[in-house]
Order: sequence, then structure tokens, then C-alpha cells
Amino acid sequence: MTEFLSVDGGTIAYEVSGTTGPLVVVAHGMGDSREAYRFFTPALVEAGYRVAAVDLRGHGESSTGWASYTRTDLAGDLIALVKHLGGPAILVGHSIAGGAVTIAAAKAPDLVTALVELAPFTRKQQIRLGDLRVAGYRRGATHLMGTTILGSTRQWAKYLDAAYPGPKPADWDTRMGQITTMLEEPGRMKVLQAMGKISPADAGEQLGNVTCPVLIVQGTLDPDWASPQAEGEAIVTDLPTGLGQLEMIEGAGHYPHVQFPQQTLTAVLSFLAGVRA
Repeated sequence: MTEFLSVDGGTIAYEVSGTTGPLVVVAHGMGDSREAYRFFTPALVEAGYRVAAVDLRGHGESSTGWASYTRTDLAGDLIALVKHLGGPAILVGHSIAGGAVTIAAAKAPDLVTALVELAPFTRKQQIRLGDLRVAGYRRGATHLMGTTILGSTRQWAKYLDAAYPGPKPADWDTRMGQITTMLEEPGRMKVLQAMGKISPADAGEQLGNVTCPVLIVQGTLDPDWASPQAEGEAIVTDLPTGLGQLEMIEGAGHYPHVQFPQQTLTAVLSFLAGVRA
């Protein structure tokens, strides 16, 4: 059941599953909704966690018309939700939300016990000319740029096709229809366009201030980087020594938790078991 939290500037939609156990807050990437965790949430609940799946500002059932959509803004929303639900919490963030959970952990260490960052944009990006020689990266970047510039749902669909190399989820056509319908709602595409232009530098500046354990999960075929593994390793390096670890999901693109949920869950649950111990 959808619940709503009013914060400064708008309303955040979320849904809680499970009644007992440590709190886990899961946050999706841009152009998506909390349905991104439709395979993840039930398994976390079964493993003994209480899970709050949130719609980022401007997405899903959350309101539009916010003043800005930076990772720092998103982090503030997540901190407010954790306080509302009675933290502390484990934060799971995908893509842009990976940067947001980094900031939340750095700014509210008493409210965050661990981070899981799925294909996160958590550092300032540098595009090198040689990166464009990588076909998957070139294709993904082209469609992502087309979406940001043109505000085109068709370009976003082409980007998502590239972001899921190889096997697609069984409900792919249904989910694509849901995403397109959401983005056609007034103001939703403008949110995606705005987020696509925002630098992750604010998150990168906070990596050294994180004090909790962090799991970085990258797909080996993620088209958002010429080398997803190099990006993951760089994030671990920028964290305080000993806090970060990297897990690569073979064959996965930018959505490992949707494309290969079982492999990703195995890595996440093993990490969380260590945190709990």
C-alpha cells in the first residue's frame, strides 16, 4: 500500500513490506520507480528485513515540481524517510540514488548502518575519447544524450534496451509500458531530463566521509561506463580504507538487480549477513 511523506518542497511516495527486522530503504534510478525492486523486495523480506521501497522525487507516485533534483536533495529525502520510519537503516541505491545514499550516509552516520550501491553514479565523470571505441558505451551514451536533449520516451526505451544487454526480464514488455506511461505524465520527463544533466560531484565529495560498510555492485556489461569494473574499483578506492568492496555480476548491464536478481541478491544478502554479524 502506498504511503506518503511530506517533506520540504513536495511529497515522497513509498511502500513498506515486512513488519520486523532491520530496516532497508531501496531507492531506484532516474526514469524509474520503486517497481525496479519488484524482484528484490520479496527476497529481502523473506530474509528477515523490513523494506521500504521509495519513489524518488518526481518519479512514480511522488510529486513533481521540485526546485531541484540533485543527489544531495535525494539524500535529504531518504534521511527524512529513515527518521519517519524509525531508523537506523541500510540504504540501497541504484544509479543516481547510489550517489544519494553515499551523501545520506556521510551526513547522517547515526541513521545509516550500511550501503549497497547498484551501478552507482557516485563520482564526477570524465569522458575520454577512447571510451567511444567501446560499442556498448557509445550506444548507451547516444540514447541517453538523446533522452536528455529531446525529452523522448523513444530514446529512453532505446537506452534501456542497451542497458539490459542479453536476457531481458520476463515482464519486460509490461514494465516498458509502465515506464513509458509514467514518463508521459505531466512533468515526469522534465525530471528525467534535469537529473540527466546533474553532476555526481556532490556525491564524490562525500565518499571520504562515509563511516559504514559499503557494497558496490557493477554489471560487467554496463554500457554507462567503458569499464564498469574500473569505475567500481575507483569508488572503493575513494572510500575510507577497508569500508568498501566490489562485486561484479557477470553479463549484467546497468540494472543487475532486475536483470540478474538472484545473483545480485546472493551478493547483497552475504554482505548484509556480515554487517549484521
